[in-house]
Amino acid sequence: MSIIFRYLIRQIMVSMIAVSGILLLVFMSGRFLKYLDSAAQGSISAGVLFEIMAYRFPGFLELILPLGLFIGILLAYGRMYLESEMTVLFACGVSDRALLGKTLLGSLPVMIVVGAMSLYISPWGMSQVEKIFNEQRKATEFEMLAPGRFQDFSSGGRVTYTEGLSEDKRQLQGVFIAEYAEDGKGLTIITAESGSQLVDPETGSRFLILEDGGRFEGAAGELDYTTIDFEAYGLKIESGQAGTRELEEGTSTWSLMQSDRPEDRALLHWRLSLPLIVPVVTLLAVRLSRVNPRQGRFFHLLPAMLVYITYLGLLIVARDWLAEGKVPEWIGMLWVHALFLAFGLWLQFGPAWLYRRRLTREGAAHAPD
Repeated sequence: MSIIFRYLIRQIMVSMIAVSGILLLVFMSGRFLKYLDSAAQGSISAGVLFEIMAYRFPGFLELILPLGLFIGILLAYGRMYLESEMTVLFACGVSDRALLGKTLLGSLPVMIVVGAMSLYISPWGMSQVEKIFNEQRKATEFEMLAPGRFQDFSSGGRVTYTEGLSEDKRQLQGVFIAEYAEDGKGLTIITAESGSQLVDPETGSRFLILEDGGRFEGAAGELDYTTIDFEAYGLKIESGQAGTRELEEGTSTWSLMQSDRPEDRALLHWRLSLPLIVPVVTLLAVRLSRVNPRQGRFFHLLPAMLVYITYLGLLIVARDWLAEGKVPEWIGMLWVHALFLAFGLWLQFGPAWLYRRRLTREGAAHAPD
């Protein structure tokens, strides 16, 4: 039996890792493109993109692993049914209950990993992302510059462009700055051949010293313009406002347990629900993986995925209801797990129970008086 157990778990894990890897690539690529767009707009520095993605990795993993396990069981056992390997196992004395028990035992490490990610690692990672975002908000415009791009900085209402930028971000080449007046009517345009950063040792203020350029000030549609040519021109670099962005996902589980806010309690129930998904979807997948060789290998995937989407969708609805106070906290999100647990048990043992009951009735009907 140990050989059979290792074989079954190996088949499931190989499929789960392959599916989870593909899903991780898809979801993380979409999120990375979003952050890349923010970096192109100057909201965050391009140097922190991979750091942010590394901290967000556990958050992706906690959602993808249950789905990867679900699809992995469907693919692995579906192939074994089509190639008659399951028929051989059943002929050798492996029952449906034994198959379910071994699969549930094999899913236990996945449940532990998802629980660790959901309760501890993912909130810690999101708190680090929160710190990075807040530090980026406090960064100066000079630190956020990227060569070859027009960047709009909200702190001073400026659009800045530079053709070249040194690695230490202290020297600029080919500078263009357009600054709008507070009333939005006036416009000041500054161009310079080069620029460098100067830090006041007494106040710590930063200035951009532009060299060999011109300053043009006026309003669009009017002929009253002020033009100044300069050899050196100082421009104060504004720092961003202190970071105050708070990510709900970055709150520690212990803090959620101490909180009385319905939103925090709903998030706590959500984190506790993620590891509970693993045994429930395992129960569902073992039964839904049964296929008829005439139906094809992927015929059962569509109804199975509809079941999983419904399960996850109801969990999201239950979380919203809990945050809005529509559901008592003692019920929380357990009613969704109980509903699909009952559905999985019925799929697994319901047909056999109905069959035994029908045989009992037929036997009683044919029994002599």
